[in-house]
Amino acid sequence: MNSNTFLSEEAAELRLLRPGAGPISTLQDYWELVKPEITFQVVLAALAGFILGTTGSPSPTLLLLTLAGTAFASAGGGVLNHYIERHNDALMRRTAQRPLPSGRINAGIALVFGIILVVTGLTLLWWVNLTTLLLAALTIVLYLFAYTPLKRRTTYNTLIGTIPGALPALGGYTAATGTVGTAGWILFGMFALWQIPHFLALAWMYRKDYARGGHAMLPAKNPEAKATAHRILAYSVLLLGTSLLLPLLDYTGWIYLAIIIPAGIGFIWPSVGFHQKQTATQARRVLLASIIYVPILVAAITADHWLL
Repeated sequence: MNSNTFLSEEAAELRLLRPGAGPISTLQDYWELVKPEITFQVVLAALAGFILGTTGSPSPTLLLLTLAGTAFASAGGGVLNHYIERHNDALMRRTAQRPLPSGRINAGIALVFGIILVVTGLTLLWWVNLTTLLLAALTIVLYLFAYTPLKRRTTYNTLIGTIPGALPALGGYTAATGTVGTAGWILFGMFALWQIPHFLALAWMYRKDYARGGHAMLPAKNPEAKATAHRILAYSVLLLGTSLLLPLLDYTGWIYLAIIIPAGIGFIWPSVGFHQKQTATQARRVLLASIIYVPILVAAITADHWLL
């Protein structure tokens, strides 16, 4: 990581168009630092795990502590990721205008902000149970010190990144049960498989930008688009197969099954389209399907729990 990296000319021009700093603008910058889209997905994963592991009516206090702790820990990890990658972000058009590479937020302040959020999140999870706390801590460590540096070293970074990406689902399960069970591991596997087509579609859309930033994403390193398409299709099919293990092993019932099969097919369909024709439009369809899939999964588990 080169601390003397300068913004590209395009980024410098964009920076001139940025409105002057103000209270609202500053709040928006701090909101961007916590990576709200990723944090939302992480909280949904924890919610899915918690509901799956709950027998009877869930404890509102335990659920609140789990989701709040997960949200704070994830938000803090997002801020610290911004801090670590601030110089590399300056090289990419997609990220050059983030709060740290653009200079709108001081890096030192962001570092303290991120640490406070992480400590707050882990403290809340300490009140849940030790297993959930340790899983959250492991998630942050792997995200910041394994996945983040490997993004510039190996195309396997996406595969490695599925581990911290899926651990919140397992953490939600342990929050409800106190133990790591088979159902929790199945849900962990589902979220790990889900991430591959999700991130590969995004990486393919921004492959030139990732290459400019020195990231070793598969679409940026491998000019053969089919290599990306094969993986997107394979993992979306594996996701559907893995999702069927929950009803097969009697962890969920027919309501979950009736929802998750169409959702899985709806994820596979655009993956087939991208496999046939690698265009930006097809990649966006895969990305959209992946974004929609997670709340549908949570809804399927919740409806199955409450209505059966």
